[in-house]
Amino acid sequence: MKLTTTTRISVDGVMQEDDMPGWSMVHSDDESRAFMEQTYQRADAYLFGRRTYDIFAEYWSAMDPASSLFAGALNTKRKYVASNTLTDPQWADTSVLSGDLAAAVGELKAKPEGELQVHGSGALTRWLLANELVDEMNILIVPVVVGRGARLFPDSGPDIALQLVESRVFPKGITLQVYRPAGRAQYA
Repeated sequence: MKLTTTTRISVDGVMQEDDMPGWSMVHSDDESRAFMEQTYQRADAYLFGRRTYDIFAEYWSAMDPASSLFAGALNTKRKYVASNTLTDPQWADTSVLSGDLAAAVGELKAKPEGELQVHGSGALTRWLLANELVDEMNILIVPVVVGRGARLFPDSGPDIALQLVESRVFPKGITLQVYRPAGRAQYA
């Protein structure tokens, strides 16, 4: 199974909205929404960190799957949450991955076909990158400088070389960069 991450970040790399909710959605347009719908539709399963899982489960589990492509995908496909504290997930079709997360994710990735998607889940995405478990990254760069908040790539993170697979610009200025991690970065 291919593991992909999809993350919205500001130009200065902030991915969490903290006390400024909504900064990323102001720049959405029909084309960027269609890209996100297509992304969610092609998933075979989702992997969440605990915080993102709680947010998604509260909102999306209450939605009728027929109400939107997002609700349909999230409520009908398999979900995994990385957590050592969650014991009884209430969202249908959810399994908890605890203990040796690298082994658990490795087992999912060993499946011959399909796509396992991570949306948001900053701490999980950073951990997956550090453990070389990510196959492809969708980074949506929103044309705003937030100035504060958690960043996708922290100052103390590992060096990672990235191979650009695709790049495009949506009408309201969001840019999409699709990368494949290519090992450790090399320097001259």
